[in-house]
Amino acid sequence: MSNSFGKLLTVTTFGESHGPAIGCVVDGCPPGLELDADEFAPDLARRATGRSRHTSQRHEADRVEILSGVYEGRTTGTPIALLIRNTDQRSKDYADIARTFRPGHADYTYWQKYGIRDPRGGGRSSARETTMRVAAAVIAKKWLARHHGVRVRGCLAQIGPITPDSFDWDVVESNAFFWPCATQVPALEQYINDLRKSGDSIGARVTVVAEGVPPGWGEPIYGKLDGDLAAALMSINAVKGVEIGDGFAVVGQRGSEHRDEMCLDGFTSNHAGGILGGISSGQAVVASLAFKPTSSILVPGRSVNLAGEPVEVVTKGRHDPCVGIRATPIAEAMLALVLMDHALRHRAQCGDVGAVAPRIPPGPQHGKPGR
Repeated sequence: MSNSFGKLLTVTTFGESHGPAIGCVVDGCPPGLELDADEFAPDLARRATGRSRHTSQRHEADRVEILSGVYEGRTTGTPIALLIRNTDQRSKDYADIARTFRPGHADYTYWQKYGIRDPRGGGRSSARETTMRVAAAVIAKKWLARHHGVRVRGCLAQIGPITPDSFDWDVVESNAFFWPCATQVPALEQYINDLRKSGDSIGARVTVVAEGVPPGWGEPIYGKLDGDLAAALMSINAVKGVEIGDGFAVVGQRGSEHRDEMCLDGFTSNHAGGILGGISSGQAVVASLAFKPTSSILVPGRSVNLAGEPVEVVTKGRHDPCVGIRATPIAEAMLALVLMDHALRHRAQCGDVGAVAPRIPPGPQHGKPGR
């Protein structure tokens, strides 16, 4: 069922939204990395539902149990198994839709593929599964920072028609939206409150950035860094579009303005998003994700049931009016996991190449997302 991704760093997740537990196995992590169960809490808290009144009010403890791969506080090089027990399921919320296909959801496609589905919270197709990606990425973020000085972070870059009036990384973690402009937060709160009262939902854009990525990561043709990154980000629930660097804006650009010119004191721009020919350039790796508006809404919608009869669907329960609000840590996780996998792959084949002159500095625009 394709529950694993990565080559040298492989992550396999398991579990359902309303099952007894969710978990993952991280295989390929080098030995000797200090790791404690408490280190997972901060990023899991950033991803969690119930973090604010603007997201689903499901409250999970999300306490990580390390089952294997760590001895006396250090990774051993063997598979690291992580487990999180589900503690706040409300399966009764889904009793009415067990025999109905919710429009815009994976209910119909899962049924067509497997002939059976778990209707409780979407089962395997639930965003609850992304908790384990965030947990696995705690390992990747720590390893990348320690061995290469790489820093991965992200922000909500657009919600509906609203975009940031200004940008400040220091503001992002100070509000529930991961929004980079403090003065707009009250307006965002009002926007989401009005949306919730209407029973509808809205889409969003999230941008993630990895600073400190050295040049040379990625492989030509079928192992491109941007190709693997796009696939990883597209695998996140509700993502319908991925951009690397300027993305679709390149359609309206001329070659003379898009190309990132190089000087001895650095790149003059980063339209390419830090990747050239599928290989990192040494600039910040920048990617953006487009999240669709969730289909779990109170606005009635037409569908059919298992008997082939027309029905009207209203999805009740605890749902996000905008799934992009808490998607930043998930997007960061996939970026970090892809980067660590490619770092290990680069070390395996080209680790003895060393630095090659000339080495162009990242340039002045290496740390700020957006166009």
